[in-house]
Amino acid sequence: MNPLDFTGKRVLVVGGSSGIGNGIAQRFRAAGAEVHVWGTRASASDYAAEDGSELEGLHYRQLDVSDIAAIGTVDPGFDTLDVLVTSQGIVLYGRREFQMETFERVVDVNLNSVMACAMRFREMLAASRGVMIVLSSIMAYAAARGTPAYAASKAAAKALVGTLGQAWATDGIRVNGIAPGFVATRMTRVTTNDPARLKATEDRIPLGRLGTPEDMADAAMFLASPMSSYIVGQTLVVDGGYLL
Repeated sequence: MNPLDFTGKRVLVVGGSSGIGNGIAQRFRAAGAEVHVWGTRASASDYAAEDGSELEGLHYRQLDVSDIAAIGTVDPGFDTLDVLVTSQGIVLYGRREFQMETFERVVDVNLNSVMACAMRFREMLAASRGVMIVLSSIMAYAAARGTPAYAASKAAAKALVGTLGQAWATDGIRVNGIAPGFVATRMTRVTTNDPARLKATEDRIPLGRLGTPEDMADAAMFLASPMSSYIVGQTLVVDGGYLL
């Protein structure tokens, strides 16, 4: 039996329309799962390849997760779920996160919506003895002087993984997380579009390269599979050694 065969399983990737989330969604689809993704644009056709998006074969639904109330009332289009991946996230550069309105917006997307999604699908995951995977960041482990809301929200998301993992294990739900390092996505163009900044970042990574959405997808597949059946409440750092 192949533990990475997800045929017959249903997966929802929140934030699966681009970047890391899209890479995860497509990996689950390739492994046989029925994969649903949520994104902010009106339709799947509004995403282009330059967004790091490939939505072929995925079931797309528009939902802005900064609207916390909407998460609790949306009809997801299914009534069973095996794997929930929360990959939504924003970061606002230019020291904009030092304004309270902006700080709160980032926290709503990066933290509050994660809890809202967890509660929205808790019963479905309990019924399937399913898995929840929360994407945080290596900034959960370090200071980020220009983006306080991003760093604080990702640290809180990591803490939430431990708490939900402990609280829901007796319900048969395994909650774990992934803390990506620097991955070349639209969100990190402030680094990848600056040759000097990119080189400095790569020089700090022992493996000598940025990560890819596929690297994160490999970790997600492991955490969703029976191979991690005794892992609960942990956040797996996938950063090429950056934090070392």
